[in-house]
Amino acid sequence: MTKDINNTVGTQLKIARNEKGWSLDTTSVHTGVSKAMLGQIERGESSPTITRLWKIASGFHLPITYFLSTPHENNETAKVLNTEKGISITTLFPFDKTTKSEVLSLILTPSHEQMSQPHNIGVIEHILVIEGEIEYFLDQQWHPLRAGEVVKFDANQNHGYRNTSTQPAKFHNIICYTDKGKF
Repeated sequence: MTKDINNTVGTQLKIARNEKGWSLDTTSVHTGVSKAMLGQIERGESSPTITRLWKIASGFHLPITYFLSTPHENNETAKVLNTEKGISITTLFPFDKTTKSEVLSLILTPSHEQMSQPHNIGVIEHILVIEGEIEYFLDQQWHPLRAGEVVKFDANQNHGYRNTSTQPAKFHNIICYTDKGKF
């Protein structure tokens, strides 16, 4: 992540924590992220991995894009989040309260695998492969998807994505937070 994104994530984490009235200890319990790491993220000293950022968002019952922009920023500006070697995430549309959804663009480098722990109940992911080929992990097995193919699933289970090809693969992820959740 760039320093600006680190600071944005840290600021948004502190705001979310203050709004809930949570200490770092309480936040750690709800997110599964250590108190020390949360403090480093808040100070902009550490870049959370995608997995860690999802844990934080799920613990707060907030969409992941909440942590990628501040309320005064122009929501039309795409935000690139590079937190791990092998994956790039760009916010195409931040969380929209009316539709309860957000849209991300992901690029996986060849051979990169990204696993995700279960999200909150009511989170549904829609995957649209734009370029290349990926496999998604669901129900304890890998399933292939090529450019132009789509899949939709409840994300409150272990899931993941991998690029088994020799070329980068790009897909869009539309994440919907249904009324079943607390969003």
